[in-house]
Amino acid sequence: MRANLVTWLFDATARLPLPILHGLGAMLGWLMYLLDAKYARRMRENLAHVYQGAEEKFRHVLHANVREMGKSICELPYIWRRPLDQVLGKVQSCHGLEHVEAARQRGRGIIFLTPHLGCFEIVSLYLAARMPITIMYRPPKLGWLDTVMRSGRLRGQTKLARTDVSGVRAMFKALKRGEAIGLLPDQVPGNGEGEWAPFFGRPAYTMTLVGRLAESSGASVLLSFGERLPRGAGYALHFTPLEFTQDAPVAMQLNAALEKTIRECPAQYLWSYNRYKVPAGAQPPGEKEKTG
Repeated sequence: MRANLVTWLFDATARLPLPILHGLGAMLGWLMYLLDAKYARRMRENLAHVYQGAEEKFRHVLHANVREMGKSICELPYIWRRPLDQVLGKVQSCHGLEHVEAARQRGRGIIFLTPHLGCFEIVSLYLAARMPITIMYRPPKLGWLDTVMRSGRLRGQTKLARTDVSGVRAMFKALKRGEAIGLLPDQVPGNGEGEWAPFFGRPAYTMTLVGRLAESSGASVLLSFGERLPRGAGYALHFTPLEFTQDAPVAMQLNAALEKTIRECPAQYLWSYNRYKVPAGAQPPGEKEKTG
């Protein structure tokens, strides 16, 4: 019953033009920021660390980020419930598409790494219209939201894999078939599934799955994100190749590449995400040195 009501609300909201949804989202962003002290504090703390000594830049990115986070919520009905051809029609440009085509020609599979930057939902839909892709996702705690989320994402040639052993197995199998997979590389993994690596100068527990997938399959690795264009004009997609070397741990190279990508569009990153949390059961960074 609740899932049906939410679906109806999403369908009704999806009828609004994208510029109006983004305008409403900008207002929603400020409302969330003013009413949720914990959310606002984490956003400020994460940004302040990145822009130490650059107060004017910090304020500019913070205010823009407040608006962009609201837009990221209000655009979901449009992305998930509008006809797929209308959604993909909002993609105004693709930068680095030649890297995607080159990776497809190799035939070893493709690992798309899409951080919490811009509209990451539209990236997977764009790719699924062109190739089979298995997306790893973490089901929300609210069952009714999971229903809406799955129906919005399972379009084109998309398959969904849960963040568990069965999901990891599905990712390996997809790459073995020469297909594409997609992950959120800045999502905090569970204990034993990551290692500590610098992320904007602070230790962050970083998934090791990306390195294992790339090494075992020989697949091409591409960073991707969907930049939200001003005034609801649509989206610009970006694809950048990432090659791991033997010079440093993969987790460190991954975070360095993510930093570079995020700095291209810092106002659209999810700075309110608790990226630096210690997963349950994991040893905090530096603890071994203190106790040993």
